[in-house]
Amino acid sequence: MRDDPRADDAQHPEVWTGRATNRVQWLLALVGAACMALGIELAVDSAWTSGIAPLAMSVVGCIAAGLLVLFGTLAFVHVDLRLDKECVEVRCGHMGLPRRRIPLSHVTGADFTALVTPRQWGGWGYRWRPEKGTAVVVRRGEGIVLRLWDGHTFTVTVDDAESAVRVIRARLRPTAPESPH
Repeated sequence: MRDDPRADDAQHPEVWTGRATNRVQWLLALVGAACMALGIELAVDSAWTSGIAPLAMSVVGCIAAGLLVLFGTLAFVHVDLRLDKECVEVRCGHMGLPRRRIPLSHVTGADFTALVTPRQWGGWGYRWRPEKGTAVVVRRGEGIVLRLWDGHTFTVTVDDAESAVRVIRARLRPTAPESPH
């Protein structure tokens, strides 16, 4: 066993990055785009004889549903995890939103989990369950579970999660977080 914690830290990169991707989300995004296209087609080239109100509701409904599905799925096509000496940062989708930044001083432990499923968390996306904590789930598979100083957990699906857990454990400090006073 080594006495110098810097020797352990030297084995790990300055910044560890990982990602998990769900290609099925692209199919859902196409469904959203198709709904939007239908709404636009109805607005531009419609021969409805039953009045303007049903047409307007159909156009607005198709475009709204399309936007919700399109942007809701694109936000969770992938998740990026960035781990440096100070924090764990999780970014979702191409815009990086939603984003969560957790200082390592707030982490009491990290565990590898071989199987995280959308079913465990109630679907894909950014999830919260009172009995389980918070999670970012973009696909079925391996992930990390961070135990936070306030008793909550934060789970993230990410490829090579075992490596991320090793790096996090090597960087954890045995001190409590500072009081917000």
